[in-house]
Amino acid sequence: MSQPIIPPSDLLRLAETAIAAGAAILEVARDGFAVATKGDASPVTIADERAEAIILARLAADHPGVAVVAEEAAAAGRLPVDLGRRFFLVDPLDGTREFVAGRGDYTVNVALIEDGRAVAGVVLAPALGEIFVGRVGVGAFAGRVGEDGAVAWRAIATREIPPAGPVVTASRSHGDAATEAVIGRLAPAERVPAGSSLKFCRIAEGVADLYPRLGRTMEWDTAAGEAVLAAAGGGVVAADGRAMVYGRAATGFANGAFFAFGSAAGRARGVAALADAG
Repeated sequence: MSQPIIPPSDLLRLAETAIAAGAAILEVARDGFAVATKGDASPVTIADERAEAIILARLAADHPGVAVVAEEAAAAGRLPVDLGRRFFLVDPLDGTREFVAGRGDYTVNVALIEDGRAVAGVVLAPALGEIFVGRVGVGAFAGRVGEDGAVAWRAIATREIPPAGPVVTASRSHGDAATEAVIGRLAPAERVPAGSSLKFCRIAEGVADLYPRLGRTMEWDTAAGEAVLAAAGGGVVAADGRAMVYGRAATGFANGAFFAFGSAAGRARGVAALADAG
């Protein structure tokens, strides 16, 4: 009989943290909630705040002394004085618009950053019962979360672009003409809209191939998904073809345009499409 697939203990602990936060989000969804607007005009709910509090408490207990940059704390001006070479990026509810609209493709994102690169992460979709974890150099795993919080894990990996053409995934809530033009240049065989960082995970598990993003994102939006994708054999590059760098406090932790891919051929195709976009 084959042994069950179990991620390393550090990834399991990150998964437990995300699942606890996800349970709080689902509780808010059941009980009802009000929606407020932050200074950047993005929505926020009590679910964001409760999930972040759970994650921050658990990270502090598990990783004392390691800095954390979390979305709601950052919005309130609470940022670490010194990130150090290792820190966490946290988005307690990525895809708040999806959450508010009653759609299930929102996520909890927690990523470990080392020397500016996303090296480990967890992405949980509480409403869908899906979870993804990965550590670069170790591997990536996906699972179904049971009602008791237990997870049935499987190993995942990216794929080569099929002969019929790539499956392109793109934002459900943040489309624009420039992104549409890039997607057109990719000549997708199929297009799959999705919210939150699930787009990275669909490439990581080999059901999609490419994800272009030209619009504004923040580092906590992308780091966990990139870590899972890189662990599965893919990657993310900025518009200039260079690796994504995290911890850029001087930019307010904002990302530029980027492209996520599952294979070397996908990387080349994506970089060319972004270059053509100017």
